[in-house]
Amino acid sequence: MSKPDEIDPGAALTPGAAAGGAAVPSGRWSRLARMGQLATGIAGGMLAEGARQLAQGKRPAIGDLLMTPANAHRVANQLAHLRGAAMKVGQLLSMDAGDLLPPEIGAILARLRADATPMPMSQVVAMLEANWGPGWNKQFQQFSFTPTAAASIGQVHFAQTKDGRRIAIKIQYPGVRASIDSDIDNVAALLRMSGLLPATLDIAPLLRDAKRQLHEEADYLCEGAFMTRYGQLLADAPHYAVPQLVPEWTSQNVLAMSRMDGVAIESLVNAPQAVRDRIAGLLIALLMRELFEFGLIQTDPNFANYRYDTETAQVILLDFGATRVYPAELVDQFRRIIAGAIKGDTAAMDQAACAIGYYGVDTIERHRAAVLALFTQACEPLLCEGEYDFGLSDLGARIRDAGLALGRDRDFWHTPPADALFLHRKLGGLYLLAARLKARVDVRALVQSTLAPGTLFQSDAGTD
Repeated sequence: MSKPDEIDPGAALTPGAAAGGAAVPSGRWSRLARMGQLATGIAGGMLAEGARQLAQGKRPAIGDLLMTPANAHRVANQLAHLRGAAMKVGQLLSMDAGDLLPPEIGAILARLRADATPMPMSQVVAMLEANWGPGWNKQFQQFSFTPTAAASIGQVHFAQTKDGRRIAIKIQYPGVRASIDSDIDNVAALLRMSGLLPATLDIAPLLRDAKRQLHEEADYLCEGAFMTRYGQLLADAPHYAVPQLVPEWTSQNVLAMSRMDGVAIESLVNAPQAVRDRIAGLLIALLMRELFEFGLIQTDPNFANYRYDTETAQVILLDFGATRVYPAELVDQFRRIIAGAIKGDTAAMDQAACAIGYYGVDTIERHRAAVLALFTQACEPLLCEGEYDFGLSDLGARIRDAGLALGRDRDFWHTPPADALFLHRKLGGLYLLAARLKARVDVRALVQSTLAPGTLFQSDAGTD
């Protein structure tokens, strides 16, 4: 007999029978109404908190009124309910803010980096019938309607086909693709109105690129192609495991792949030191190959995108939706920045940073120096001879503080190109994971051995 959340292959599906989950608002106006409710709730919360502080004889600051635990609850609850691009923006806000937020607020927003509210069975069945046709359940021995994961764009279910294959199926939330542009515009407007973003900061190019990126993430045929490509690129690297695409069950809204289990990567904090060191080293080495060899980077640093197979000692790579192609000329400029940092050649770093678009030719020396100092700090593990102890390092905090100081300088409000920002996020996420694991990694030796000899550390990054 089937479990309550699994199909009986011979029975008809009754979508309304299963409880649990929350329907995803799929219409433009219903999603806009949710954002309006959120803005109204935040404004009301600010008024209530202001009145409370005034009654206590305090003079409240607008930032203190905005970022209260109550308002953080409102943001997390509404974005988790909306899913899609709205939740994705909230995830990025919570990750990028990091230690800047008070602990209680950070903990609330951390929900957005974990699980979204899953769809009810009725929406799951409707999505599968729309993509697979009626009677699809007769092709499976087993299908669990309880998702194993629910994220910003879709949720994952486990199943077993009639021929015995164990597969994982990612089902996109209804209306996600159609709501991407309006969601991003609405969240950006909310941030503007809240005062979290400076009115003079031009984020239009970044918003355009974010929309393009999320449209690609919402195309599961595209993600399936990237997943297959990674499997091919890493065929010579048995330390990594990549799911195999199941094309007959894959469409633009449904992605089917071989099921891979393993344990959550961040759960290994108490594993032997050698295991933690090896995992962090493998992930940093992979990023170096992605950037300098593949020209293809999976840019989402969410810990949930990695698992670890304790039996095979393989790092399992999941979720290729946020994969970006990096042009060869851009990769070469990043190589020049890293090589310049290693050799202390600030002139070479300056030229490369300007070519990438971190600043313009008319940027004053003080601002150039501040940006280059950030690059040097980010390359600190590469500058270390021998193992770099991420567990004892305050590198993340120092980079954050330097970035904040630069951001507070109103004379230098500048948005770097999106490719650079996505790379920063991936590198920062790996540093954060290495620190969580308290890993010790010889990054310099690892990078030298990962790349072909001479491609990174030669005298002028390949120009001699």
